[in-house]
Amino acid sequence: MSFSDVTPDLSGRIALVTGASRGIGYFVARQMAAAGAHVIAVARTVGGLEELDDEIKAEHGRTGKGEATLVPLDLTDMQGIDRLGGAIHERWGKLDILVANAGVLGTISPIGHVEAKTFEKVMAVNVTGTWRLIRSVDPLLRLSDAGRAVVVSSNAAHTARAFWGPYAASKAAIETLTRSWADETRNMALRVNAFDPGRTRTAMRAQAMPGEDPTTLPHPSEVAAKLLPLTGPELTETGLIYQARQNRFVEYRQPE
Repeated sequence: MSFSDVTPDLSGRIALVTGASRGIGYFVARQMAAAGAHVIAVARTVGGLEELDDEIKAEHGRTGKGEATLVPLDLTDMQGIDRLGGAIHERWGKLDILVANAGVLGTISPIGHVEAKTFEKVMAVNVTGTWRLIRSVDPLLRLSDAGRAVVVSSNAAHTARAFWGPYAASKAAIETLTRSWADETRNMALRVNAFDPGRTRTAMRAQAMPGEDPTTLPHPSEVAAKLLPLTGPELTETGLIYQARQNRFVEYRQPE
């Protein structure tokens, strides 16, 4: 049995998922709830969150597992992120799992043609919002007996392809931030890793590759199932990148 085939028991664990209204975030939230977690689902789109809640309630009715708390929040609302951390502490006193999945693509364009407001939004959501989220929940994850953090990255951070500059730069930044956080917490119970989903049938992928046949791509539910084991107490790895398409952890090192 490979690592990605293991479904963790998340009974009684508190999990926060951003970008939970669609795509990978939506399905990983559903799967964590099915594994027993109470999911704090964060997204801008209220309708998507309500659909997620309906699915989790239906699953709970069948199995008695999993619940959700819905949090409509834009990750550019930095004070809102801070308040979220405070609310989690007040209600649960800790956080067991973070899946930092929310992100925006911006535009696929030559660097010199990218509008300032587009570049700033990509950095605000993908980098600053993720940092602010980490800052808000790090103390809560340290209070867990087996805190687990997964930051969703992209192979774009390493390939640095033409026209993908802002998005690639943002993913390189959060990947480095994630590995630094992992090194800071290496001697604690907290495990921190990045997750590279590879090509996935999502709205963001369709925006980036409008001519691509989506049926040739893995469904986000399949990719979410590969992320799920990274949230379990059994995980021992930290500071690495899990490549979903190859079912393996890797560590990228810059040449000395």
